[in-house]
Amino acid sequence: MQTLGQKVIYQIYPKSFYDSNNDGIGDLRGIIAKIPYIAKLNIDMIWFNPFFVSPQNDNGYDIADYYQIDPRFGTMADFEELVAKLKEINVGVMLDMVLNHCSTEHEWFKKALAGDKYYQDFFYLRPAKADGSLPNNWSSKFGGPAWEKFGDTNLYYLHLYDKTQADLDWHNENVRKEASKIINFWRSKGVAGFRFDVINVTGKDTVLVDSTDINEEKALYTDTPVVHDYLKELNRTSFGQDEDAITVGEMSSATIPNSIEYSNPAEHELSMVFTFHHLKVDYKDGEKWSDYPFDFMKLKQLFTDWQEKMDQGGGWNALFWNNHDQPWALNRFGDPVNFRVESAQMLASALHLMRGTPYIYQGEELGMMDPSYTDISEYVDVEALNAYQALIEAGKSPAEAFHLISLKARDNSRVPMHWNADKYAGFSTVTPWLKPTDQAEINVEKELASGQIFTYYQQLIKLRKEMPLISAGHFQTVFKDHPQVFAYRRYLDNQAKELLVINNFYGQETELDLGTYADKACRLVISNYDQDLTKLPAKLTLRPYETIAWEI
Repeated sequence: MQTLGQKVIYQIYPKSFYDSNNDGIGDLRGIIAKIPYIAKLNIDMIWFNPFFVSPQNDNGYDIADYYQIDPRFGTMADFEELVAKLKEINVGVMLDMVLNHCSTEHEWFKKALAGDKYYQDFFYLRPAKADGSLPNNWSSKFGGPAWEKFGDTNLYYLHLYDKTQADLDWHNENVRKEASKIINFWRSKGVAGFRFDVINVTGKDTVLVDSTDINEEKALYTDTPVVHDYLKELNRTSFGQDEDAITVGEMSSATIPNSIEYSNPAEHELSMVFTFHHLKVDYKDGEKWSDYPFDFMKLKQLFTDWQEKMDQGGGWNALFWNNHDQPWALNRFGDPVNFRVESAQMLASALHLMRGTPYIYQGEELGMMDPSYTDISEYVDVEALNAYQALIEAGKSPAEAFHLISLKARDNSRVPMHWNADKYAGFSTVTPWLKPTDQAEINVEKELASGQIFTYYQQLIKLRKEMPLISAGHFQTVFKDHPQVFAYRRYLDNQAKELLVINNFYGQETELDLGTYADKACRLVISNYDQDLTKLPAKLTLRPYETIAWEI
């Protein structure tokens, strides 16, 4: 049986993967049709973004029925067939559990609105303050206040996200029982993987006090001690009963000590954590909607801290550059214009050779990049459209506001998968829900015929399965003061050999003094340029976006 460190997980955003019935939206049968493609990568599990019944106000993260497949994606029979066919190629299924909040279209919320006290206790319902103002001053992560009027009562309900996503009160034992029941239902369908959306914001207090600033506000409901209690209970009553379960928590603003506890097997909580600190190094003063070059030294420090301390504490990282909530990493940390292939390969190596479980987001293995949109009307995501309006109101010109949206919008990575160079990228024969661009240059057909990125990912996945240094080794950063190079060593306590990984994060050549590694015999493991060294030099010249891993 493979260890957690040998596994690689592929993320599919169903709405954008492949449209089998030509309605402009990807679906489950579309995924079934592309299983031969998935098999080529040799990944171990697929994380599917939600395809449950939903009004789609937040692209499926507003769930109205946790037990039913939304008809726009297919049927339960389609899902069961998908699970069975993936099992034939030894690929497991990971479902997205959105349990911090539910849609206001969910029967729990509807019953609460109708006056059912039992279901009213599922939500954070609070009266206005004595002066008539909102229950507290918290902000929604999608803009505006985090409170909305609860029907025609004198109460308000809390929504940390969209107003159609009502936060569930996890202090209520009945809410936690429903969460277990949902997971157990999908376990009975053969699902062994679960990804828990924003799970560490479930730890809100019973008394929801005002905040003094945005950072302190986050701390009032994020990563609080009670989250560990909730996860231990959930583990015990559901997925923890499966020896082969793989679970990951999306942890907003999590600390390393908390993340160790979330993911250390001895704690019986989760298998691993998604954390996002490394994807905020191009936020100017913490502001997402900004045009700011990424802070490489900060990126390196964050990787170092999380890798080394999680290793020392027995925690486990989910490794990722891309997902459905992020613009493409290639645009942020690489050069899609001048060195698309080299920078895509370098970013892949830098991540996949670290300690943890790597995730590949659909299209990443093709070197997909942000779409070439020219107008705000081409975006559909609620967060981007709200942010555009807020930027205009803050004094930005339409052109300035659009530029900032184009850099950071979640829709950037949600564009349909490029299967070929056709008008709709081979995704559909009709206009897709979101417009593809650049498919003439970047698509599956072309990549499989003559590309160098897909095959590079295949190599990295194969190495992870074959080399214990990669799947189980410790991590230590080396040459940490170099302004262009992120390098680290992977080593095992009982093995003389180590893996030295060197990554040039820029499009300019640079020189690296190898210090104590000079004159050591080396065996090339993987590189994105020709390499024929058998002994390490004293000084190494790295080409643009060059990545090299040697066993020494």
